[in-house]
Amino acid sequence: MFEILAKFFKFSGEENSKKFKLSIGIGLVEALASAMKIPAIMYILMGLIEEKSMEKYIFGSLVIMIIAIVIDVVCKRISSVLQTEGGYNASAFMRIKIAEHLRYLPMGYFNSNSIGEISSVTTNTMEVLGDVASRVVMLTMQGILETTMIICMILIFDVRIGLISVVGVIVFFIINSMMQKAGKKDSEQKVQCDTQLVSQIMEYVQGISEVKSYNLLGKQAKRLNDANDACAKINTKMELVFVPYHFLQGIVTKITGTIIIICCAAFYINGTMNSVYAIGMSISAFILYSSLETAGNYSSLLHVVSVCVDKANDILALNTMDIDGKKIEPKSHDIQLDHVSFSYEKRKIIDDVSLSIPEKTTTAIVGPSGGGKSTLCNLIARFWDVDEGEVSLGGINVKDYSMNSLMNNFSFVFQRVYLFEDTIENNIKFGNPEATHEQVVEAAKKACCHEFISQLPDGYNTVIGEGGATLSGGEKQRISIARAIMKDAPIIILDEATANVDPENEKELIEAIDALTKEKTIIMIAHRLKTVRNADQIVVIDKGSIVQQGTHNQLMKQEGIYKRFVDSREQAVSWKLANV
Repeated sequence: MFEILAKFFKFSGEENSKKFKLSIGIGLVEALASAMKIPAIMYILMGLIEEKSMEKYIFGSLVIMIIAIVIDVVCKRISSVLQTEGGYNASAFMRIKIAEHLRYLPMGYFNSNSIGEISSVTTNTMEVLGDVASRVVMLTMQGILETTMIICMILIFDVRIGLISVVGVIVFFIINSMMQKAGKKDSEQKVQCDTQLVSQIMEYVQGISEVKSYNLLGKQAKRLNDANDACAKINTKMELVFVPYHFLQGIVTKITGTIIIICCAAFYINGTMNSVYAIGMSISAFILYSSLETAGNYSSLLHVVSVCVDKANDILALNTMDIDGKKIEPKSHDIQLDHVSFSYEKRKIIDDVSLSIPEKTTTAIVGPSGGGKSTLCNLIARFWDVDEGEVSLGGINVKDYSMNSLMNNFSFVFQRVYLFEDTIENNIKFGNPEATHEQVVEAAKKACCHEFISQLPDGYNTVIGEGGATLSGGEKQRISIARAIMKDAPIIILDEATANVDPENEKELIEAIDALTKEKTIIMIAHRLKTVRNADQIVVIDKGSIVQQGTHNQLMKQEGIYKRFVDSREQAVSWKLANV
């Protein structure tokens, strides 16, 4: 129990941990106030027995009770505020910390973990730690503190009764320890089931168009229902596991209370305890374990808290790609790959690739699907780290850069564009948060999206749905290009940048990209002939290796993948023309 409590305090961070510890300190004062019930009871009993001093004893009892109540109310208020602030601040702080940590993880982590699993840590897990954990931890601690203070007060009045109380507490904690061990496995399964449920919900929502298109409503709904049923079963199982232990804890406290009453009667009969003490200690037996029972019941959830902390810590323990990076501004933007190899899940994706990309030149990367084109660009931008060899920018290994200083040199336009649920203007301004509205409009005009934005009811203030759901693929692509224009980085990576652009806008967009890319280092992945024909160099990637390299004219003189690629495209165009 105490190990889990210590783990939670450490996880909460120094500032929030101070709040929890201060809350415990205040809880100690609150526990002392609660323990003052016993001397108050004793004073009343003395007053009732000694009629001559009745008023004095009753007045003393009232004073003690009033002071105790005031202290209890004030302490509860302050402690509750501290616990709430500490819990939610810890949750918010860890959400941000995990999000920042995820930013610097290699892309391989996101490929091997579903978005549902990752989201679950920042949603369910943090919610448990922010709300449930703080309540469970603090109520458990408060119960222990109050029971301890009451026992100390009983020991002051009668050591024998105090020792009986201590034995009862020891037996109680033995049962509590057994309960936590019994629930440890189920606690882990509960967190796993919650994660799986979040994953299924997100998959269902994200893939709803495919679900409808292929009539998969029944199948996907079954998977979702199965995940929900699994959560219900494990929660029920946990309750059933804990019920016998809760029952035993209650039995122990009641039996101990009964033993105390019997002993008080026996001590009174044999003359070793006066009537005041006998009655007072008997009454104390009824209030002794009330807080401890509450603490024991809540402590059954401590292992859930522990598992949640471990899940969050597992992510934070993952090695980032920015451990020793420095803020560097390269003197040039030449890119060099020197015998680079990279594998993913034991499958070699890039095999001994060496490539030189001079600054302010255009390099087109072509090749069969799955050949390693996108992976090569990801290695250049250090979305992954190479297994062998070296990638350098401006003659400096990309691993020597901090992630922020490295990313300052790159702009990206991906085939699959993600836009945030925000205004169109703010989505474009991600490239330069300090940009003016006029600069945003200028970038949009270059990216050929100003016209359709202006036709929207709210123009640039139009809020688009999550992921840009309210826009077409071509519109999202053009906004993405406007974002890249706004950033104005010296290196631009285009991954099929014109793939989703409408034919009527393609020419203008290509011209805009040409204007954008002047005096910049361009790396483009493309399948369209017109986008690669004028490149300074064309690199053909197949099965992770460079199989051809040169200009368009040079490669057309060679038999190989590129010539077959061009011939097939030209033949397809002739078919279209013939059918017109």
